[in-house]
Amino acid sequence: MSSARLIYLPLGGAGEIGMNAYVYGYGAPDAERLILVDLGVTFPDMDGTPGVDLILPDITWLRERADRLEAVFITHAHEDHVGAVGHFYAELGAPIYARAFTANIARRKMAEHGHPEDAVRTVAPWPERIEAGPMKIGFLPISHSIPESSAMVIDSPEGRVIHTGDFKLDATPVVGEAFDAELWAEVARDGVRALVCDSTNVFSSHPGRSESEVGPAIEALVSGAEGMVVATTFASNVARVRTLAEAGARAGRSIVLLGRAMRRMIEAAVQTGVLTDFPPVVSPEDARAIPRENLMLLVTGSQGERRAASAQLARGKYQGLEMKEGDLFLFSSKTIPGNERGVIRIINAFSEKGVDVVDDSDGLYHVSGHANRPDLERMHDIVRPQMLIPMHGEHRHLRAHVKLAESKGIQGVVAVNGMMIDLSGNAPTVAEYIETGRTYLDGSVKIGALDGVVRDRIRMALNGHVIVTAILDEEDEPLGDAWCEVMGLPETGHSGAALVEVLEEDLTQFLNRANGKTLRDDAKLEEALRRIARQSAQTEIGKKPEVTVVISRMR
Repeated sequence: MSSARLIYLPLGGAGEIGMNAYVYGYGAPDAERLILVDLGVTFPDMDGTPGVDLILPDITWLRERADRLEAVFITHAHEDHVGAVGHFYAELGAPIYARAFTANIARRKMAEHGHPEDAVRTVAPWPERIEAGPMKIGFLPISHSIPESSAMVIDSPEGRVIHTGDFKLDATPVVGEAFDAELWAEVARDGVRALVCDSTNVFSSHPGRSESEVGPAIEALVSGAEGMVVATTFASNVARVRTLAEAGARAGRSIVLLGRAMRRMIEAAVQTGVLTDFPPVVSPEDARAIPRENLMLLVTGSQGERRAASAQLARGKYQGLEMKEGDLFLFSSKTIPGNERGVIRIINAFSEKGVDVVDDSDGLYHVSGHANRPDLERMHDIVRPQMLIPMHGEHRHLRAHVKLAESKGIQGVVAVNGMMIDLSGNAPTVAEYIETGRTYLDGSVKIGALDGVVRDRIRMALNGHVIVTAILDEEDEPLGDAWCEVMGLPETGHSGAALVEVLEEDLTQFLNRANGKTLRDDAKLEEALRRIARQSAQTEIGKKPEVTVVISRMR
């Protein structure tokens, strides 16, 4: 029996939706040659990660083995798959392979971080393959909600693994390649050791719908509108953007693209030949001179993002354009769980303006980019893998997917981030557990999720903050009164006096009666002042704020 093994190790994307990063390796234990499939981000929220700009996977394990990393392969250009390449290239240093459209987006991200764009190499689809140490990798086309999505066909001495990436089974995707069942069956004909498979929609019991099905409903809606029409969708869904633009053009409307991501995606699609017949667009400046009933704006911000074009239009003017009573706003998108409040805020703001808002609650104007349960079963039947490893899903999705596979006689295992799976035997086994977590991009600095920075920020946001300053003379005696500065706290409390004055009085009384031993010991004095400030605030306002103590000694 060979001492070499074939391993799979998710560092992100398994047990969650987003922040995808999957390691594969072949070789002797702890000496495997490695590849990385996808390197994405996820997005923060004000409740759990206030002030954080992006959330990145924790690649500590991989960074420590960067000398064994052969290459990075990107399945498609969604942010949760490609968004971190520029952030981590300096630490990993491996070449990045992607198909043309994805490579275009990846190069922009590399350039934003000052990395060489030629580190991203464009690859043709299957049957072209890239040698990466003992493995060969090919890009197998699959339909999704962004052009040129591909599964990874990973061949090793232990057999073939297919990593689906995000996918749906769409025979008429409008833009990009249709799902080719015959090609997939051919690739799987000689046997597939493991199918590592998207699990996002495992709970959706009906077959997935084609992207082409939304076109007629959108066209009917736009053609019946009287005022200006504004529509938002995921900027990366080039097919949907095209459908929306064509509906507007057929209704005699000029098309305007608003939002950096929207323009960037369409530019990339045109530059790489994915889009060859997109309707003409006009600039926001030229649009101001066009009657509003002859305009259709395609805007970013389908998830309620505060800085995106949708939110800015909801608040007022954006690039000189404004929504008014009688206009129509269309959400041609699904609200991702967790984003509901931001979307509802925008809907209400438009409602106050008299704008008619249409969402996808009836399922007319959006279709998912992920395979539903019947489609997953069809994929299992086409590939007929020896084992199935679910990914791209929360724990409940992974568990349900394993049960689905096992009902069809396929061995499976729930593998979450940090769980290294040995794929070498007749069944998947857990080889070891790796410590994983999250990395926060906070401004321009990367910090660990457990470093305490965000925790302290949350505590200050919840409790407010007090700065206490005390000065002691050369004899270690208080020099004057203590004084306070407060942030994020009420000005007055139950006593009716100013909160600052109450705190200062209590702190000064303590200083005047403290014994010499306490006054000479900075640590003891700091702790005592902090405790009194918190107790006094609790009595006055019912909160114990975070307290910073500054002790100055005159020497």
